[in-house]
Amino acid sequence: MAATFRHLARGFAILRILARHDALQPDPRLNLPVGASFGLAAFNLLFGRRQPGLRRGEKLAAALAELGPAFIKLGQVLSVRPDLVGEDLANDLGQLRDRLPPFAWSDAKALLEAELGSDVEHLYVGFEPEAVAAASVAQVHFAETPAGDPLAVKLLRPGVEDAFARDLALFAWAADLAETYLPGMARLRPGDVARLVADQVAIELDLRLEAAAASELAENFLNDPDLLVPKVDWNRTARRVLSLQRIDGIRIEDRAALLAAGHDLPALAQRVIHVFLRQALRDGYFHADMHHGNLFVLQDGRLGLVDFGIMGRLSLKDRRFMAEMLGAFLSGDWRKAARVHFEAGYVPADRDPELFAQACRSIGEPIRDKPVAEISIGRLLAQLFQITETFGMPTQPHLLLLQKTMVTVEGVARSLDPQVNFWDAARPEVEGWARENLGPEAHIREAANEALAMLRRIPTLLQGLEDRLAQPPAPAPIVSSPPKGRQNLTHWLLGLIAALLALGLLLD
Repeated sequence: MAATFRHLARGFAILRILARHDALQPDPRLNLPVGASFGLAAFNLLFGRRQPGLRRGEKLAAALAELGPAFIKLGQVLSVRPDLVGEDLANDLGQLRDRLPPFAWSDAKALLEAELGSDVEHLYVGFEPEAVAAASVAQVHFAETPAGDPLAVKLLRPGVEDAFARDLALFAWAADLAETYLPGMARLRPGDVARLVADQVAIELDLRLEAAAASELAENFLNDPDLLVPKVDWNRTARRVLSLQRIDGIRIEDRAALLAAGHDLPALAQRVIHVFLRQALRDGYFHADMHHGNLFVLQDGRLGLVDFGIMGRLSLKDRRFMAEMLGAFLSGDWRKAARVHFEAGYVPADRDPELFAQACRSIGEPIRDKPVAEISIGRLLAQLFQITETFGMPTQPHLLLLQKTMVTVEGVARSLDPQVNFWDAARPEVEGWARENLGPEAHIREAANEALAMLRRIPTLLQGLEDRLAQPPAPAPIVSSPPKGRQNLTHWLLGLIAALLALGLLLD
């Protein structure tokens, strides 16, 4: 009961903040009961302030930023779900950034020493007490190691775990109420959204997990000519402290500084696209928050990437699906576009492929006559995912995260070069990956891998067969076929010969 009263009190405060930002108008598609709609309207009348110059998504983003870290995370999660909240609202929430005054140096120093188990002076040299960036979850300071290596040190804000715990419990409680009493909320699946926010928060509040993400991405781009991923200083990293190699570069949003430093902006735009595609296609592991604030340009022209709290993964099946599907749309092969959806299992098998091909045509035909430079890959995917509900397609959150990242990457590239042709820039990366993973070479490699896997299993299988043959034979009726053990042995020997022949042909 006490928890319920706490949630109600917090809910009242939340409604007041939403009303103050003129963000309390519910989506009409929710079909809320008359009583709930009337109650919200009355609350808005009492506490609301009109904000006529802003879009609904801008108002909501401002309210979420004021409500704190859990609500900012909620907005970020909803920003990659245009299938639930609509593309316009998702785009506005995608711009949600939070900046807060930094917390005191005395608190930062105490946190460092408690987490790392030593005095700051023994761990760092020249630790700068003034934070260079501060948000609702963490802030960043500059420092150096005793060996002189420059670092960026990220510290969790004191009390942030308690703030998250309070509001995550509220999300779960409110989601349960909404699903029970507000049938119009079912489309938004609030319980699933609350669980997804909780999962994201668990990663963001343990900086060792962010360090592991940075380390994996750095390993993928070791000695890459286009991207520097900062190295993790594991000796100075703990659950609430992350020490990374400091990126010394120009913010990619500072066009004037980039031009003054002699950088080629069109070349940088293409580099942003190449770097993203290597992550998504080549490695299946990508930075899912590549906005302007997280990208820097080094003196040698390489990109520097920071903030690894939101990452995405794609299986080989997902990457093949994306490559084949986009190729089908560009070539106008709507039946192939439908087929790859069914083969990937993204559309239920009982749906009509011809009808789905027709839906694909309805999305693709309007862009057929446009110059390739005017076709947004992110927008194309967003429109495609909008038909998921019509055909009963289960939501694929990782693909939606990919789509959102593509929109962001396109925006960064076009801010550097408004004439950048995303498709031309992407072609070398996509074609190279397709040759390795979609062509005859890929099928040969898969067959060879299957043959080798079979060969590796044969010793174990033969040993098991020998053990069975060594057992006393059981009485058996007279039959014209060979004894069972000998028949099995014959089958396995034939399989071994076939595998060896296949391997020989593949390696020839």
